[in-house]
Amino acid sequence: MVAPTLLALDFDGVLCDGLLEYFETSWKAYCQVFEPAETTPPPDLAEQFYPLRPVIETGWEMPMVLHALLKGIAAEDILQNWRQIEPTLLPEAGLTSGQDMTAVNSNQDRWIQADLNGWLELHRTYPGTLDWLQNLLASDLHTVIISTKEGRFIHAFLQKQGVEMPREQILGKEVQQPKTETLRQLLAQYPGSSAEPTRLWFVEDRYKTLQKVEAEADLNDVSLFLVDWGYNTAAEREEARRDSRVNLLSLSTIVQEFSAWVEPT
Repeated sequence: MVAPTLLALDFDGVLCDGLLEYFETSWKAYCQVFEPAETTPPPDLAEQFYPLRPVIETGWEMPMVLHALLKGIAAEDILQNWRQIEPTLLPEAGLTSGQDMTAVNSNQDRWIQADLNGWLELHRTYPGTLDWLQNLLASDLHTVIISTKEGRFIHAFLQKQGVEMPREQILGKEVQQPKTETLRQLLAQYPGSSAEPTRLWFVEDRYKTLQKVEAEADLNDVSLFLVDWGYNTAAEREEARRDSRVNLLSLSTIVQEFSAWVEPT
């Protein structure tokens, strides 16, 4: 039977759509750093920002994407050339990445402390994934979440949605290690047997994260899946299609039997 014995799921971009919160936090941080005269965002700014979420790898980049848009840099140029554009923005503005990161973290922390429910309400689940997760948790398959978001917030969000996932199965930012190391630890924790070795399947929305797993020889047996609805671009999905190690998943596929996840060889 084609099926995992251990399933590891990313959270943001796989189960949870946090784009509304990302924009609000980015705008608050932008206002703190750049101190614009008008603190209400332009009406079309959020819609320009959402498709650019895949270019952001580190939190300090969030307000800088807004800065680039407001400078008049075309969204398509940002999407295609962010790694070339980004290094020019901080020096030009007389800022450091540390200042940006502090603004992002402090605004998010204040928001969470003042109104956790309001913060959580700006996170949504992708269609069908909530019921699918509930079914997984009711089955014998051991399912874990590994994420760069703090585990306590993931746990609170799932509880708010009526999903009771054991806290120890949510490995968030607090573990303070790369996902490759977390996968390695999961394999050590659930070694399987000679008759049935562990089949660890890892589901992500960031192709670069999957590439980091591919680079680790001791993780060669981990099956890798990229979802096509998260924070990735068409170019990244196309690259993943050409990658023999990676399977591309759609929302209609992920809720099916596991055998449907893997393309016939």
